[in-house]
Amino acid sequence: MTRPSILPRRAALIAGAGAAASSLVPGLAFAAPKIGAPAPAFTAVDSNGKSRSLAEFAGKTVVLEWTNHDCPYVVKHYGSGNMQALQKAATAQGVVWLTVVSSMPNSQGYVTAPQANELTRKRSAAPSGVLLDPDGIVGRAYDARVTPHMYLIDPKGTLVYMGGIDSIRSTNVDDIPRAVPYLKNALAELAAGKPIANAVTPAYGCTVKYKSS
Repeated sequence: MTRPSILPRRAALIAGAGAAASSLVPGLAFAAPKIGAPAPAFTAVDSNGKSRSLAEFAGKTVVLEWTNHDCPYVVKHYGSGNMQALQKAATAQGVVWLTVVSSMPNSQGYVTAPQANELTRKRSAAPSGVLLDPDGIVGRAYDARVTPHMYLIDPKGTLVYMGGIDSIRSTNVDDIPRAVPYLKNALAELAAGKPIANAVTPAYGCTVKYKSS
């Protein structure tokens, strides 16, 4: 399976596909994650100083959400309350929702642990945890290119969805109700034991600000 494409040439904020994506992580080669294959294992420290790993959530559905609080595409979904609503609905059903910050220090979106917790409080966000990934190890393992970039892992540890939160590539809040809610649909299909209709979709947003290697 090829890597999911992402929105091309939409100002400097948007990640390109193919070669443009590789420029985010010069000198490093990571196998692209594949639908139907085991999700890449990871260990990262959360905003409360606790080491978290994918392995500890075995038997549970897991959502990974890449974020950058200064990105206008992220602001669209948090400012409208859309992201928080998805988080609350998912976690109420027992889903583990991990928000991941892969911005390097001194770059857009970088936060310290206290800043991450303050953002969660201020925005009334409801993730199960916020993972701090300033070296970009988790992000590169998942080939996370933009914010938001969304991934869904089933209880067996299999990657079943990766791509956009929805179908309309814009910063306009008014587009949210008109968009196909890809992640929301994938969660519902997984819960119902159905195949994911759109398992790989285009992700749109600001490029992840990875640390140079």
